[in-house]
Amino acid sequence: MNNYFRLSGFYFFYFALLGVLVPYWSLYLISFDFDAQTVGALMALLQLSRIVAPNLWGWMADKSGKRVEIVRFGALMTCLMFISMFWQDTALGIGLVMLAFSFFWNAVLPQFEVITLEELGDKKDKYSQIRLWGSIGFIVTVVGIGALLDFISIRWLPSLMLILMICIWLNTLFIPKQARVIETEEEGSRSGFMVLLLRPQVIVFFVICFLVQFGHGAYYTFYSVLMVDVGYSRTEIGFLWAIGVVVEVLVFIYMHWMLQRWGIRKIMVVSLFLCVVRWLLIGTVPENLSLMLFAQTLHAATFGCLHAVGIALVHAYFTKKTYGQAQALFSSIGFGLGGALGAFLSGLLWDDFGAFYTFSLSAFASFIAVALALIWIYPEKVHKNY
Repeated sequence: MNNYFRLSGFYFFYFALLGVLVPYWSLYLISFDFDAQTVGALMALLQLSRIVAPNLWGWMADKSGKRVEIVRFGALMTCLMFISMFWQDTALGIGLVMLAFSFFWNAVLPQFEVITLEELGDKKDKYSQIRLWGSIGFIVTVVGIGALLDFISIRWLPSLMLILMICIWLNTLFIPKQARVIETEEEGSRSGFMVLLLRPQVIVFFVICFLVQFGHGAYYTFYSVLMVDVGYSRTEIGFLWAIGVVVEVLVFIYMHWMLQRWGIRKIMVVSLFLCVVRWLLIGTVPENLSLMLFAQTLHAATFGCLHAVGIALVHAYFTKKTYGQAQALFSSIGFGLGGALGAFLSGLLWDDFGAFYTFSLSAFASFIAVALALIWIYPEKVHKNY
């Protein structure tokens, strides 16, 4: 088994789990008759642990050099923490288990991203070809589980998730350990994490990450709920989610070529503008299948392009010794703080104001991100050392 299959296998199972959790977990919560505010708050908990966990584990990995061991431990603890979900039927109980397992689950991916890029060495342009297997895993489960849930109870969802969690952990056992990275004292003093972080362009980059995931908060929390409300079957919902990830796969295949042709800045600005378009379409005409199909193809930009560009900027702004903390911050500020606040506020808005105003807020956040990117993001003007 070569490293390509080891790395690709992790992404496949990790995002296969995401393909169950993101589209269908809110439907699982609604099966307990929780209201929209409770669902929004519970979904926010999945992102909330990303504020602390990735940074804690990232710091530990950078200091200890035991990144692979930390990934294995996090994957195992995810399984163990989730087992108690089978005995929960109250919002408090479910919320505590969600917070516990996500504390470990959300710490795993940022460190694995660093492992992947270190394994690739000078062939970092091959990252997208490995990462696309995560998209394939998502597609397989989002379509398969969506069709399955038209025939079985949504209460089977935790069992399906636990199987995938175990697969993630088993895959981490095949990842080879890496040599510890040691920088000289001079390199460390010139390129300390805080020195690199507290540059205006880098700060604005993380603000944009926050706004992007804030905009996605309503989508990850209530998109499936909205589609059910306007009459789509769970099989159709699964295919709508899958379409978004299919085009995301195409982005990962051609991202290296796109970066060479258009560069990071242009891809970021255009993708952020398409976020605005996507959220307005979903909030305005969710019953129009043709426009929903188009809106889902924009996932190629709103997630695929922006994620690949974000990974590229983390490695442009930071040094090898600080990649773990930087990647963790990328996850915690965007998916953590931004995603949690977006999910929570969408829960507050959903019952009283509906889909239009909820997704309009997402569009407004994305519009601010467009303006910030136009003014501030010039990666070629930022250097790692002074």
